[in-house]
Amino acid sequence: MEKEIIRLEKINKTFTGTKIINNLSFSVQRGEILGFLGPNGSGKTTTIRLINGVIYPDSGQISVAGFDPVTAGNEVRKRCGVLTESAGLYENMTALDNLLFFAELYEVKSPLSRAKELLADFGLSDATKKKVGIFSSGMKKRLGIAKALLHNPEILFLDEPTNGLDPEGARDLINYIKELNRKYQVTVLLATHLLKQVQDLCHRFIFIHQGRLLETGILTELEEKYLRSISLKVETGLEASGEEFAGYRIENRAPGYLHFQLEKKDDIPLLLKEILLVAPVYSVEMSGRDLEALYFKIREERR
Repeated sequence: MEKEIIRLEKINKTFTGTKIINNLSFSVQRGEILGFLGPNGSGKTTTIRLINGVIYPDSGQISVAGFDPVTAGNEVRKRCGVLTESAGLYENMTALDNLLFFAELYEVKSPLSRAKELLADFGLSDATKKKVGIFSSGMKKRLGIAKALLHNPEILFLDEPTNGLDPEGARDLINYIKELNRKYQVTVLLATHLLKQVQDLCHRFIFIHQGRLLETGILTELEEKYLRSISLKVETGLEASGEEFAGYRIENRAPGYLHFQLEKKDDIPLLLKEILLVAPVYSVEMSGRDLEALYFKIREERR
């Protein structure tokens, strides 16, 4: 079985004279959760529509599970599930009736058992007979993913899935995405501009800006490439004078805290070892090494 399930090669798309997708190329590996990152208006939703064959590129080639969305759109859509921001649910129908309605459209075998299985998987068994109009935003998102999974797709596209959710709802949804990837081995392409929520979810990241690829890779590799220094906040009894301690630059001071500027992660245990020789260490906090910092650094250097 091919490891690569999606490939885009030099894709271009223009609407009313404005270039939305600009020579975009990337691939998605089977079974991975790929973070597709960029600001609003960067071309994320358009790219998902192109991959699904809803719209066609002006130039370039797309392959989805071996099919071209332009010439074999139905075959592609059989293998894909999509959750948009609106989720496309009928609010005057119950959760179960929504799933049964879409199961008929998807020609799902054993629709009732499949619908009940998904409702259970997404913690909605108690809401089976409740109308969707009274659901919370988080419940609607979960039901939307269940709807997208009705036909057992190989690939799931999630377009801003945590938009409009409170922190608890966003956390719960992220956990459901992790579990469905583990349980169903479904490939997930997750498009978002909310970086903190997906840092620990995705196996790999793609960064785009104005429809153009900026960078791609796993978090640790990208950190090493772009984030060349580390800010370390150490809660300690150490009283250090001067601009350095044991050769490590002190960036700032606060009562009970020292802020160090380090060149690399490997310096952290070495610094802490030196401090512990002369004073206690109560806590350590690293900053400037998260996905958000990485995103802005890549935009600064690559756009």
